[in-house]
This record gives sequence, C-alpha cells and structure tokens, in this order.
Amino acid sequence: MSELQEPEWVFPFEYMKIGESFFVPTLNTAEMLYVIECGAKRAKIRIKAYITSKENHLGVRAWRIS
Repeated sequence: MSELQEPEWVFPFEYMKIGESFFVPTLNTAEMLYVIECGAKRAKIRIKAYITSKENHLGVRAWRIS
C-alpha cells in the first residue's frame, strides 16, 4: 500500500494583509507548520501558525501578524 502524498501547496503570503489567515487541511501537521514558517520567512513576513481543525478536518491555520 502506498503512502499518501501531500500536494504541492502555494501560499498567498504576498497577497495577505495583517490579520488575514488561511487554513491548510493535513494529517502531517508538524511538517506543514515547518513548510508554512519557511515560506513566510522567504516572503519576509511574520506569521503565527497553529494546529487546529475546521469542519472536522485537522490542519494548520496561519495568520499574518506583520
């Protein structure tokens, strides 16, 4: 049985205003936190990301804070 692969994610960092957020559904929450934080660093913005759920789907929500 093959392991499920995460899709390639494109994050909207350049278009986000301070206070806006996005949710990424995933079972690999630790890896997604890392990917989001690295992407924000490359985009030179600050985010706050948390593991949470939305409509019974586990995932990560990230807010732009500056």
